[in-house]
Amino acid sequence: MLNRYVKKILKANIYDLVEKVPLEKAQNLSVRLNNTIVLKREDMQPVFSFKLRGAYNKILQLTDSQKKKGIIAASAGNHAQGVAFSAKRLNIDALIVMPHTTPEIKVKAVQHYDSEVCLHGNSYDEACQHARELEESTGRTFIHPYDDPDVIAGQGTIAMEIMQQCTSPPDAIFVPVGGGGLIAGIATYIKYLYPKIKVIGVEPDDAACLYEALKARERVVLKHVGIFADGVAVKQIGEETYAIAEKYVDDVVCVNADEICAAIKDIFDDTRTVTEPAGALAVAGLKKYIANTKVKGRKFVAINSGANMNFDRLRHVTERAEIGEQREMLFVSEIDEKAGSFQEFCKIIGLRGITEFNYRYSDPNKAQVFVGVKMQNALEDRGQLLQLLEHHGYKTTDLTDNELAKVHIRYMVGGKAPGADNERLYRFQFPERPGALLRFLDKMGQKKWNISLFHYRNHGSAFGRVLAGIQVPEKDNKKFATYLQELAYRYWEETDNPAYKKFLGS
Repeated sequence: MLNRYVKKILKANIYDLVEKVPLEKAQNLSVRLNNTIVLKREDMQPVFSFKLRGAYNKILQLTDSQKKKGIIAASAGNHAQGVAFSAKRLNIDALIVMPHTTPEIKVKAVQHYDSEVCLHGNSYDEACQHARELEESTGRTFIHPYDDPDVIAGQGTIAMEIMQQCTSPPDAIFVPVGGGGLIAGIATYIKYLYPKIKVIGVEPDDAACLYEALKARERVVLKHVGIFADGVAVKQIGEETYAIAEKYVDDVVCVNADEICAAIKDIFDDTRTVTEPAGALAVAGLKKYIANTKVKGRKFVAINSGANMNFDRLRHVTERAEIGEQREMLFVSEIDEKAGSFQEFCKIIGLRGITEFNYRYSDPNKAQVFVGVKMQNALEDRGQLLQLLEHHGYKTTDLTDNELAKVHIRYMVGGKAPGADNERLYRFQFPERPGALLRFLDKMGQKKWNISLFHYRNHGSAFGRVLAGIQVPEKDNKKFATYLQELAYRYWEETDNPAYKKFLGS
């Protein structure tokens, strides 16, 4: 297998369109992590993503007859741009099926290359199924985003370039994983020629299709896939890519959205480039790997896989980056409701930078304050501040890792509702597209349960986030459980969440 793929990688004649992008040292990150960190700048490709390599290599292999009939692809964005750009260069008619959740910047980029765009479904899998149906009816050739030997070989040219550009072999290469085409291509080349170099995959913890497959020792279909890192939002690893990864990938690291946001900031600090969430995955995983293993003095390569970021999403990234880097702590403290209590409380916090302070009168004796504080040494500082506040008699709850607090409560500190009987609190997540919020409200309104609290947050991202308080009498519990299943949105019950109880609970 390795020999066959290395031959295909060496024969990939793609450099009339693909750039041999730099391998660039991340100076700030290297100093901070006590290891040499270098970034493979795939965000500098003409379509701002590595996907051009595999798409172009595949299309070059088509027969004249196939090219004449046209091509079709399904993609959340970057593969689509690679196919569209390649098709325009080769004067081939292209149809691209994209999920409704695809960021607008990626849809417009595909249209810019004169390809026809068809928006269908809310995930890559739904778009892909529709593209396969169109393939049958139109006679076009399907260009798979990852599960194809020629696509895998095209992505594998990155590994060849890395080894040509390195003055000495790295200890490990960190690779973002969606369907697995990139890591399969890199692993085949590296393990054939440099078997001692580790190949480590990185996935979002809510879209970890390779991690779960390796754990189960077979390909699995994820029930839900998080779409913050939309470029890797895939429910099942590819068949061919899994066969390669199972044998030649050394490890998989899973990271959360906050850690991805922190990595986007790290990359910006070193390169002044804003990567998309999937593009920063490798750096996020690298940081977590170093934190877990405590290694020093090693050389690591991280692949910056793409930079097709919607500008509106930067609000969310900047909000969460400090928490992801563990440089901000969020907590709630109970203080006396009397003159001067704020001042006394702030004196205890001392010279630490306060990032936010939320409060509303709700009780004549005690007040609950929602506070954000800058941290220097994350976990150590958090522990010290909690102990300090408790020592001075302030009942304090750490909310730094509380999703409800980070997404909703910090914007809603406004008092409790005395008349909201039988209130139950839920967080919902749904694909964001025109009319999505209205559809959500219509479905809920049909059941005649009163909505006693509502908060909606969207930052130009691929999904909307709703916090809803719903008054459900005990006799309706079974009906309500059925309703939640029929709604088909991801949801989490937050009725017992301390952030809700302290600030908004009835």
